Amino acid sequence: MARVLVRGAGIVGLAVAEELQRRGHVVLVVDPAPGSGASHAAAGMLAPGSEVWWGEEGLLALTLRSAALWPAYAARLGVPLHRAGTLLVGHDRGDLQDVERQVALLRSLGGTATLLDRAALRRAEPSLGRVAGGALLPDDRAGDPRRVVAALRARVRVEPAATGWDHDVAVVATGARLPPPHAHLVRGVRGEVLRLRTDDPPRHVVRGWVAGEPVYVVPRPREPGAPDPGVEVVVGATSEEHDGPPVVTAGGVARLLEAARVLLPGLDRAELVEATARDRPTSADHLPLVGPAPPADGPVPAVPVVLAAGHFRHGVLLAPLTARLVADHLATGHVEPLLDPRRTDHHARTDPEERHAPPHRQR
Repeated sequence: MARVLVRGAGIVGLAVAEELQRRGHVVLVVDPAPGSGASHAAAGMLAPGSEVWWGEEGLLALTLRSAALWPAYAARLGVPLHRAGTLLVGHDRGDLQDVERQVALLRSLGGTATLLDRAALRRAEPSLGRVAGGALLPDDRAGDPRRVVAALRARVRVEPAATGWDHDVAVVATGARLPPPHAHLVRGVRGEVLRLRTDDPPRHVVRGWVAGEPVYVVPRPREPGAPDPGVEVVVGATSEEHDGPPVVTAGGVARLLEAARVLLPGLDRAELVEATARDRPTSADHLPLVGPAPPADGPVPAVPVVLAAGHFRHGVLLAPLTARLVADHLATGHVEPLLDPRRTDHHARTDPEERHAPPHRQR
């Protein structure tokens, strides 16, 4: 058993720490602001089917593996899940083509999706506005990352600094800002997210397009036994390359609200509770970095360094699987080839501009 220092108390770092502790390691998590990064803004969609994209078949297999872990994982943490599935919807005919392409891709990879006409959509989700059509992804779930973070923090030791704490291994899970010499491996892509409170929430997670503008609306599961001031729904998310700190913009808020209100007109009466902006941690090829850190110039680290970083839009979904992969690596040396951080050496040699390329899609 090892003494492991985990840098970063977002959902990924905390999940890794809790899994290592469960396997008998002595673990300290270090973060001056636990849970305040991307985990604080995340909508919590556990939705491999509606997130899959062309060329990401390998990533889909991993997200499906992690999604299968979530029901038992959430139950162990005492966190409820929304289980009604996702409705993919298109506002007009052009938007519906986006839905149909997504469904075709998912089906080609063995996923489950049922195309629905307008009447079937309205029966499934009476709160929908005018839409051209859509699809039901019944296997998708959603949870509240803030509740997950709180449950994990209650199980592991978290301190603002690690002064004087000797350790055998360091795990770096600091989100969009990695410490040197790993800082170049991840960059931030800003996302803006809104939280509303309504007494007329959708039954399903609703993801769609309105005149080409992507938007999602995620109802939070009710806390058992809690009073009923209305249901929180999360509306998101913009996606923007930028060089400054992540800030909420008037344009981002306006685009999200307009698209959400077109799909779900009842949100006109919802209370706007919060607007948040955070950076998604993004690697050069948009795949997570889970495993031993690649060699770097300069002094050799005093202890082995393992990365759990670069999860982009999939941090919440992949958290339990990432935790297992890190723990398995410490136990056996195994690294998932698709996620091996040492692949970044190849990218740096073959295409030095790739690390600055924008995300390959906006959703």
